[in-house]
Amino acid sequence: MTHLPYTDALCALTQPYDLDSVPPGLFDRAMAEISQFHCHHTPGYERWLSAHDLDAQSLEGLDNWSRLPPIFANFFKQHLLLSSTGEDALELTSSGTTGQKSRMRYDSRSMDAAQGMVTRIFRHYGWDTPGTPCNYLLLSYEPAADNRLGTSYTDQFLCRYAPVNRIVYALRHTGTGYEFDLFGVIRALQAFAEEPRPVRIFGFPAFLWQALQQMEAIGIAPLALPAGSLVSLGGGWKNHRLQEIPRARLYERIERQLGIEQARCRDGYGAVEHAVPYVECAHHHFHVPVYSKVFVRNPSDFSVQPYGQPGLLGFVSPYISSSPAHAVVMSDLATLYPGATCGCGLANDWFELHGRAGTSAGRSCAMAAAELIGRA
Repeated sequence: MTHLPYTDALCALTQPYDLDSVPPGLFDRAMAEISQFHCHHTPGYERWLSAHDLDAQSLEGLDNWSRLPPIFANFFKQHLLLSSTGEDALELTSSGTTGQKSRMRYDSRSMDAAQGMVTRIFRHYGWDTPGTPCNYLLLSYEPAADNRLGTSYTDQFLCRYAPVNRIVYALRHTGTGYEFDLFGVIRALQAFAEEPRPVRIFGFPAFLWQALQQMEAIGIAPLALPAGSLVSLGGGWKNHRLQEIPRARLYERIERQLGIEQARCRDGYGAVEHAVPYVECAHHHFHVPVYSKVFVRNPSDFSVQPYGQPGLLGFVSPYISSSPAHAVVMSDLATLYPGATCGCGLANDWFELHGRAGTSAGRSCAMAAAELIGRA
């Protein structure tokens, strides 16, 4: 059994947004601990640190974790990077519709840590309601024996916070792949509106937008889903990116056509390469929980950007032992802001997403990753 006392203590904190509840120095000790673990249990990781003028001993006094060399998320599309605990661990993949998909392994302690964070965030927002059965519309993949997509795994997991009365899937398994069942989604929404149970809608926003557009086009009157219904979206727009619309516009349409108030429409940011959950507050900002830190990096030289300046979104979190993904840089562009600028009452920093970096920038990132890893 992997023994990581500082890491496990950080991941077990029960108040996901209470900075005062974090024991002084715990985050630094946990990051040093997981980094040293990967030095000893992940082939090549110590050489990777050495190439960036760090070693296992210097990690002990480090308190600026932007110095820890990150791995590009795109690099996981080309290499399965594993520690000794990841050899026989659960494998999940990203849900990209074209090109290569990231492959990640999660040992049981890493998965438990990530899922525990989700539980505490759901409790923080009052969404853990074991006494209230719900109908579910999952805008994701119908279960299949060979389905290892991280989004499907996550959406199934989210159904544990309120008992399932009935589930409808938007992406139906055909035997050879998946197809979006547009009219099945619309029929489900109409049926759910006639029942007294709250409805929980999870998954890709593009499919909900298509359903709302079709409902309006064919003259379906606005529905009134029961009180207590919840929309929690995530996963981006994938191959519908050219149709992507601002979240505020989507939330307005949800409120108008489904009767769910905008404060109960939330987006979530996450990735198979970084499983820490980032969930919008009632003001629709992605606050950083106590389990991680966010650094926005200048794409040209990877220096850390100050508040208010956009760049590539990077995360550090000690939660994962099965892969050296405790410091990663995504291909998403974002801007970081101090918590007080939100107004929702949380003191934690929050970030605004601007979408994916351009094709050439993403290509440069992948090339740079290959050069840097190769040099390690």
